[in-house]
Amino acid sequence: MLECVLNLSEGRDLDRVTRLAQAAGPSLRDLHSDAFHNRSVLTLINPVDELERDVRGLIDATFRLLDLEHHEGVHPRLGVVDVVPFVPLAPATMDSATRLRQRTAQWVASTFDVPVFLYGPLDGVERSLPFVRAHAFKDLVADFGPALADVHRGAVVVGARDILVAWNLWLSGVSLDEARDLARMARRPGLRALGLQVGDQVQVSCNIVDVEMVTPSQVFDLVKAHLPLTGAIERAELVGLAPRSVLQKEDRARWAQLDLSEDATIESRLAR
Repeated sequence: MLECVLNLSEGRDLDRVTRLAQAAGPSLRDLHSDAFHNRSVLTLINPVDELERDVRGLIDATFRLLDLEHHEGVHPRLGVVDVVPFVPLAPATMDSATRLRQRTAQWVASTFDVPVFLYGPLDGVERSLPFVRAHAFKDLVADFGPALADVHRGAVVVGARDILVAWNLWLSGVSLDEARDLARMARRPGLRALGLQVGDQVQVSCNIVDVEMVTPSQVFDLVKAHLPLTGAIERAELVGLAPRSVLQKEDRARWAQLDLSEDATIESRLAR
């Protein structure tokens, strides 16, 4: 069983988002859209053959429906199909995720003539998604496809990675510079964080990339302890799904505060 968490550059036109969700087929387990980021995160889970079919259907629909040329949003992006990570769920292995990554990257480049960058394990070295974002088209050439991005489709980043939890803290009474300082302070092995302006508010946007090392409550308490006197955490926001093990590490009395719930676990969605 593999998970694929596609990040697509559309979060405002809900009619288009609905059509894209339909194209994801029976593998679709969760949909999260955000108008400020102008981004949708679609979580697909299935055995390899079914997942590959539905991922290809979603990518094809995205290239037909979306155009990067006039896209704007808070979140960094390289293309309309921005990030396509494959995640092994036990007993699947990282090898199965990397094989599907390679097939998908080659198919995208040859079918749609767009540059495709890889991330995750590559020839014994780990290439991260932030590295690709920082270096693509500068000192990092595409692994497949043309050297330059099309203005309408952009580029695609296809990866293989372990489970991560995308999780945000929405703040009030905090400036953008202060949010960026909080994000820098919070960063550590196992946690990536950015301070972002999101409409009239600011956000510390987090990727918990090591769910064994870092918990949402640790990040929440750390940010809270370093807020300026005028600042407050308005709410936490889980983006997509989390493994049940994340909930089991937290005090159940804090689940609502952390925006965690049994319904938003991978295991719960697979049992439906």
